[in-house]
Amino acid sequence: MEEFKSIDNILDFAIASEQEAMDFYTDLAKHAKSKAMEEVFLQFAKEEMGHKSRLIKIKEDQSFEFKEEKITDLKIADYLVDIEPQPDMPYREALIIAMKKEKAAFKLYTDLSNVAPNSTLRDVFLSLAQEEAKHKLRFEIEYDNNVLSEN
Repeated sequence: MEEFKSIDNILDFAIASEQEAMDFYTDLAKHAKSKAMEEVFLQFAKEEMGHKSRLIKIKEDQSFEFKEEKITDLKIADYLVDIEPQPDMPYREALIIAMKKEKAAFKLYTDLSNVAPNSTLRDVFLSLAQEEAKHKLRFEIEYDNNVLSEN
């Protein structure tokens, strides 16, 4: 993991990661085959934009409040192969990519929480990890309901 020199450096990294996720989901939405799939990805882009805005506000205000909650992990993403995004990929593959992306974001924020220089920033990253876990769960439920149930 990158070595961070300051809290602002850590927050800038996290902000850039959220921008990358927002761009990823926006691009997937542009290539979605169905309107429903497009809306799912646009909703996730919007949520990632919310995370980015939240991080920017935390950076500006230097304050944050954390409420811990337990998020269920179906672990479906743990057993799926990696897939590269393609313009006309099937819904199943788009869901796999989204689950893997959310799992990676969860790990990133969990790792950042472990190196955070203070408890406030640790709580920021743990909160963001929870959000990413919720996103992954939503994609896993969608995969379970609409892909696994078809087989």
